Amino acid sequence: MTTTRWTKEQLKLAFHLYCQLPFGKLDMRTPDVIGLAKLIGRTPSAVSMKLNNFASLDPAITGTGRKGLVGASNLDREVWAEFHADWEKLAVECEMLRRNLDNAALPEDEADELLVPEDYSGETRKIITEQRIKQNFFRRAVLSSYRGRCCMSGLSEPRLLIASHIVPWSKDKANRLNPSNGLCLSAIHDKAFDKGLITLTDDFKIAVSEELKRRKETFVIEVLLPLNGRTIEPPDRFAPQAEFIAWHRNELFLDNRK
Repeated sequence: MTTTRWTKEQLKLAFHLYCQLPFGKLDMRTPDVIGLAKLIGRTPSAVSMKLNNFASLDPAITGTGRKGLVGASNLDREVWAEFHADWEKLAVECEMLRRNLDNAALPEDEADELLVPEDYSGETRKIITEQRIKQNFFRRAVLSSYRGRCCMSGLSEPRLLIASHIVPWSKDKANRLNPSNGLCLSAIHDKAFDKGLITLTDDFKIAVSEELKRRKETFVIEVLLPLNGRTIEPPDRFAPQAEFIAWHRNELFLDNRK
């Protein structure tokens, strides 16, 4: 195993992994940590230490009294800043770098990629592949931050969970893949949030629209109305940014669109 300094490419791959692992899985026994260590010629303990260096730069970690592992380098900080400046570029770059290092590796979502018709042009296939890489990164980052549970209902069935954008994909290109622009929601809560039937206050409490409050359906009364005033379960990392929440409340929430 190498004992040389970390290269920027290695650090990018480490941060890429940091974003997609639950905070409690940054240790050297985690299979993904072991896998990355093998790819880049580092020990699992060295990769684990680097992931915890990144944790020390994360406001969502330090803001709750946790510290990560002190000793983050200037290059660590540079990679952190680069990702936050261009999530889309770095997510695709890191996934392709990882695949190039592991020629035997299957794509993150092999089944989806095999659905791309073979007669699509090279450029079309490239666009579709990159789109799926981006979507997969965002989903893994958001779901891992919320420990794989809907932050409003506590549902943990992965097939019913959505990495929901606070500011929609079409409205903010720069933050499409920013995990702080995401919430882990069940399919029903995602749809209600997307349609402005519910929103969040600045202190992360759920606000239910007046339109829903007027409904007399049993499901609405028993499942959705009790959400009003309830605080969402906070994520381990990538807390929702205040400006994203304010945008959703001001632009999408039905009570503010009259």
